[in-house]
Formats: sequence, C-alpha cells, structure tokens
Amino acid sequence: MIRIGGFLVGIGFTVVVLFSFIMGAYNFATEDKVGAPEYEFYKKPKDVAFAQDGAFGKWDLAQLQRGYQVYKEVCAACHGLQYVAFRDLAQLGYNEDEVKALAAEWINVPDIDPDTGEAIVRPGVPTDNFPSPYPNNVAAAAANNNAIPPDLSLMTKARGDGTAYVYSLLTGYGPIPEELTAKYPEFDTPDGLHFNEYFPNLNIAMAPPITTKDQVTYADGTEATISQMSQDVSAFLAWTAEPKMVERKQTGWVVMLFLLFATILAYFSKQQIWSAAKPKKTK
Repeated sequence: MIRIGGFLVGIGFTVVVLFSFIMGAYNFATEDKVGAPEYEFYKKPKDVAFAQDGAFGKWDLAQLQRGYQVYKEVCAACHGLQYVAFRDLAQLGYNEDEVKALAAEWINVPDIDPDTGEAIVRPGVPTDNFPSPYPNNVAAAAANNNAIPPDLSLMTKARGDGTAYVYSLLTGYGPIPEELTAKYPEFDTPDGLHFNEYFPNLNIAMAPPITTKDQVTYADGTEATISQMSQDVSAFLAWTAEPKMVERKQTGWVVMLFLLFATILAYFSKQQIWSAAKPKKTK
C-alpha cells in the first residue's frame, strides 16, 4: 500500500511539473511582449582589441603609463584605487626614483600625526595605497548628486566584457537617439543623469569624464583623442584588476606543456608495463 501511494505521489508530481512547463512555454509563445528601452536600446560593448588580449597577449607598458596619466588627471577626482599601491607602478616600467616621485605627487594620503594623534594628510610614499578622493561615502554621495563613485581597482573584473565595457562606457555618451524617443516618448534622462547607450539602464550618474581631444597631454607625444585616452585608461584598469595576468598566462602554457609531456610519458609507460600481459597471437 505504501509503495502504491508513493508511486501515485510521484506520478502526480510529474504531471504537475509537466503541466507547469507546458503552460509556461505556451504563455511565453503567445503573450504580447512588453518592450522596454533598457532592453531594446542597450548596446553590448564595442569590439576593441588590447595588447594584453588573447593567450599570448602582453602588457603594452607605454599604453599603461598613458592610462595611469589619464586616471590621475581625469578619473582620480572621483574614483579611488584602494587595492593598488604606489610601489606597484614599478611594474609599468618606472624605476625606483620615478615611483617615489609619482607617489609624492599625491598630497592627500590620510595619516595620523604621531605627536598629536590628529588626522592629517601628507604626500604619498611607495608603500601607500592610492588614496580615496573622499573621506567617506557620505561625502562622496554629497559631491556626486547622491551617487557614490565606485572604486576602480577591480572594475574590469567586476563587469561583463571587462576592458571593452569600460572603453565603451567612456565613449558611449551622447544624445538620446530619435528612434528611442519615437518609440518610447515617455523616456527621458532626469536631471543629474546622462544618457549612455552602453550603460544597462541607459542613464548614468557619472558625467562624461573624457570630453575633448587633448584633455591630457601625453608625455610620449601620442595624440590624445577621446578614443585613445579611453582605450589607454581602460588598459590601465585592466592591469590594476589583474596585474599578474601576463605571468598567469605564461605559467599556464608551461603547465600545459608539462601535462602534455606527462601524458605522453604515462602512455609509453603503460605500453611498456602491460606489453608482457598481452595475449600472444596464435596461428
């Protein structure tokens, strides 16, 4: 009796699941689709290539240095790099004296006066991490229309399509397309927000950070177009998010070659060990 009851319960459960699946599929196929501008006009990140892309990619140190310059002169006014230390800049090709000089340019590193115990700010040293532009989130929100600028240390790892997303976002500001307003007359960009077709809900609180050509004067003479500056700072943020990426790729190739060699060695060892156990052929 118990077995029959269990069987009937199982049959009933199966029928309910199948019914729910069939009704869900039917409703999905027949119901009117409700459009939304966030889904129809949001664009996927642009197809842009970086030197570090691919299995054999390597950092373009000149580009990373330019990207650091863009971050310092443009992005650092609102965004921090709390997980990056000044001494890490040595990986971009700067020598020890240059790293010290670059760190000292940041004069807002928070500290405690050892004599009075009061909070102070001082120039940075290589062992310091990049300081936040705001003392706390309340101050950050108050200065940015109640929107807290995110830390950029891991931004390219925290967003889908990573580096391409950052580049697309920086170059994606513009007016609302006419086809969007024609289809959705109620759509608007509220005061304090900015239209960006590469931001998921199309309206973003961050004002366009890179707006004009030659906004930054590159030390190496590279022409500072909006696209170039956006690409350089995107590459720099890819480095801050994963500075050991190139070394990881190189290690991966060594491991793959080792595993291939070990597999071949294991195969021949197996052949050698089991060769005597093979049945002899009879005529």
